[in-house]
Amino acid sequence: MVPKTNKMKNLKTLFILFLLPAFLSAQASIEKWTADYDKLLKTHVTDGRIDYASIKGDTQMGSLVTQLDQLKPSDPNSQFAKAFYINAYNLLVIYSAATNYPVGSVQEVSGFFERNKYSISGKKYTLNGFEKDFVFKKFPDPRLHFVLVCGALGCPPITDFAYQTDQLEAQLDAQTKLALDDPNFIRVANGKISLSQIFKWYSTDFGGGKKEIVKYLNKYRSNALPSTFGIDYYPYDWSLNDTKTVGGSVGGQSANAFRYVTSATIPKGQIELKIFNNLFSQKTASDVENLDNVDSRSTFYTASFSALYGINQRFNLGVDLKYRRTLNSGIPSSALDVFKSLDNPTTGRTGITGIGPRIRWAPFPKFSGFSLQSTFTFAIGDNLEGTDIEKPFIDWDENIWWTQFFFDKSIGSKFSFFAEVDVTWEDIGDFNKLTFPVTTIFSYFPDKKVTLYALAGYAPTINPGFDYFHQVGLGTKYQVTRRFEIELLYTSFQTQFVKSRNGSANTFNLGLRYSL
Repeated sequence: MVPKTNKMKNLKTLFILFLLPAFLSAQASIEKWTADYDKLLKTHVTDGRIDYASIKGDTQMGSLVTQLDQLKPSDPNSQFAKAFYINAYNLLVIYSAATNYPVGSVQEVSGFFERNKYSISGKKYTLNGFEKDFVFKKFPDPRLHFVLVCGALGCPPITDFAYQTDQLEAQLDAQTKLALDDPNFIRVANGKISLSQIFKWYSTDFGGGKKEIVKYLNKYRSNALPSTFGIDYYPYDWSLNDTKTVGGSVGGQSANAFRYVTSATIPKGQIELKIFNNLFSQKTASDVENLDNVDSRSTFYTASFSALYGINQRFNLGVDLKYRRTLNSGIPSSALDVFKSLDNPTTGRTGITGIGPRIRWAPFPKFSGFSLQSTFTFAIGDNLEGTDIEKPFIDWDENIWWTQFFFDKSIGSKFSFFAEVDVTWEDIGDFNKLTFPVTTIFSYFPDKKVTLYALAGYAPTINPGFDYFHQVGLGTKYQVTRRFEIELLYTSFQTQFVKSRNGSANTFNLGLRYSL
């Protein structure tokens, strides 16, 4: 009789011999897949960005995605499996973005993370489901946050190589250290540490509290951060990590990398606060018989306060408030007199004249440079139009609907062209004045914080009794921080009325923008 222990050993041996070919075959298939994926990355990834235009036409990418359904590591908890699943996830993010390219952001693709499913090792997953419910549950390693990509410039850059089993620990450490040493990713200034939203969304993975997060950062940083520094979180940049994308918060070093683009909607959850101050001054001859005598000045000061909130990547909702001051005065006088006490009600007025909702919408995902903004302003106050004898005009008595169509196009890394076409319906229900302003702006970016631009605008109206206006001007913007921008603009303004009275008109503008 054969002893029982010998029978068990024989069965184990037969079992191993039976499964070994399948094990070796699975491993060989995944190793071949990894080698092909590595070649794909080396062909289409440069400096942490992907050439989506070229990778979209590479048939190898589609083949690699198809193979994922049949590839299954024999030991799903091994380092071999961990490397494979990292590579699989990153490939699927690239594939999903590439198949929808051209697109300005993965957030413009409906269901990108939450609904669209892919087959991996015989099971179907969404990207979110695969990342959070499979990879992170099986491998709760915080370093994965610095190697799993999301198709955006806000996440750490993708590598131009695949992750390998025998190098995995060194690769994970290297990518984590690279991200945490990057001054664009971990921003330190004036006793404060500004972190990516990643550390806010997944705070428990890094210890939970702010002190624990700093402690985790210092494990990998070359220069340790003081535990006494405060922490905040800068807005996430969801711009596509395309080699053709201008700017970005991580790795983007082009001259206009930090610039604010008027045509762009703000990301989901972000808040934009703006104050735009416009001082308009017009000098004309009051005596039509003596046009050489310019002796009348009309001055308007308008402060527009607006706040926008990112409902999602393509739709923003907010509110607009308008405050105005007006003064009719003689010559000599200064445009700045409008800021003095307006104690004569027949020549000067001040007050909040309107408030209403504002939206900004990017309706076409594949045309990321185009958007529209629409504001409906409810009139506030009595007799805003006034009369020449009783009160000066300060605003329209009825509501105003102002819709702006924006288009912005980068020209290389140093220039851009911006165009705006408006439809302005003023004094709705009463006079119903319709104006169609057109504005073009050509910008130059001498460095990453400064914008210099030239402006030209023309505004015809269909209402009799009102003439066109046109203006030309020069302006500059300065990106003080990634959140705070200052803008200065001067324009020379002309209408048929001003011209007929031998007059002149100018605007002086100061804009302030802050994002939360």
